[in-house]
Amino acid sequence: MTVKLAVLKSGETLISNVKELVSEGDEEKLVHGYLFSEPKKIDLNSPVFLSEETGTDSSVQVSLSSWSLLTKDTEFVIPKDWIVTFMEPVDRLSEMYTESLND
Repeated sequence: MTVKLAVLKSGETLISNVKELVSEGDEEKLVHGYLFSEPKKIDLNSPVFLSEETGTDSSVQVSLSSWSLLTKDTEFVIPKDWIVTFMEPVDRLSEMYTESLND
C-alpha cells in the first residue's frame, strides 16, 4: 500500500493508504476500484493567498479528521469512477498522517 492524496467527486480530499482493486483479464489487468485503509479527510484552515503584487508568503493550516465518524470500519472500497485524481502528499503531510494513525 502507498500513502496518497485522493480528490473525490464529492470535492473531499483524503489522505490514505491506497491499494488498487484489480481483476486479471485474459490479457490485461482491469482496475475496478481502490481500497482506502484508515482514510483521513484533509481540512484547510485560514488559507492566505499569494498575490504577485503583495509578495507575501502564503501559509495554510492543515487538519486531519476521520473520514467516516459513524463507523468502526477502517477500510473502504471506493469505485474508480469516484476518484478525480491521485497525488503524492508533501513529506510533512505524510508525517502528519502517520502520526495520526499512532494516536
